[in-house]
Amino acid sequence: MRLSDLKAGDRAEVTSVAAEPAVRRRLMDLGLVRGTELEVLRFAPLGDPIEINCKGLLLTMRLNEAQGITVNKLEAAEARQSGWPGLRKRHRFGKSA
Repeated sequence: MRLSDLKAGDRAEVTSVAAEPAVRRRLMDLGLVRGTELEVLRFAPLGDPIEINCKGLLLTMRLNEAQGITVNKLEAAEARQSGWPGLRKRHRFGKSA
């Protein structure tokens, strides 16, 4: 199954990353390597781009990049059992009002 086939709220485990060498390297540098658990957070209104949570890092990627990532969808019980921490709080930088 491809990452682009998942729906918002689905959790999965990365099995492989196939893309252009530069894109593949960048995705792997960001933590999308075999065995990494992720959660699909949302899609843009027209379906592209997609936002995922990977190891507490919020990543936004194009749909064609997500099509190159092969995943195994996890059931709710499997995702909870693995001890995945979920979302971290978003911080706003700069002056506060």
